Amino acid sequence: MTALPDWMDLPSAGLSADDYDALPEEICRRIEIVDGAIVVNPAPRRPHQIFARRLANVLEAAGGPGFEVATDVDLRLRDVPLLNRRSDIVVYSAALPSDAVLKPEHCVLVVEVMSPGSVTADQIDKPGEYAAGGIQHFWRIENTDDAAKLKLFRYQLDPTTKTYTPAAVHDGPFAVTDPFTVKVDLAGLL
Repeated sequence: MTALPDWMDLPSAGLSADDYDALPEEICRRIEIVDGAIVVNPAPRRPHQIFARRLANVLEAAGGPGFEVATDVDLRLRDVPLLNRRSDIVVYSAALPSDAVLKPEHCVLVVEVMSPGSVTADQIDKPGEYAAGGIQHFWRIENTDDAAKLKLFRYQLDPTTKTYTPAAVHDGPFAVTDPFTVKVDLAGLL
């Protein structure tokens, strides 16, 4: 039996924002915090990472100087109990200082590229958390291993209910104008 590393020995109330902020960066890159509990995530497969990087590049080129785009970055959804996700792609205000904690109020779009090990989190958990945080747009991409089955599910926030409503499902090239104008060729990103 292998002993857990010291950083996984949680206080009874769970990991706090200060506890998380004190962890070394190499540990934070591998975990998410859900209600103060540590969730260890395996590194995504190469096709997942390549697709996410290529889509992030398209979003960055289209977003212009008012937006920044980051991949595999910490997104602090709640301080108590701590809810910290590592979203595949986040589009946020370029006005945010580089040393500031990224929070929902800074974000306009979050994208998750679904993997076999993240189906429940990407289809149920994360959309609910992002919507509760007030993030206007959420995209989920499925089947990045098969261009014939590749789909992007696009959602928009209903501000009254703080839930996402379906905006469209795309299985080929598409264009949107909100939060900015962008044209995406899904199969071209594989």
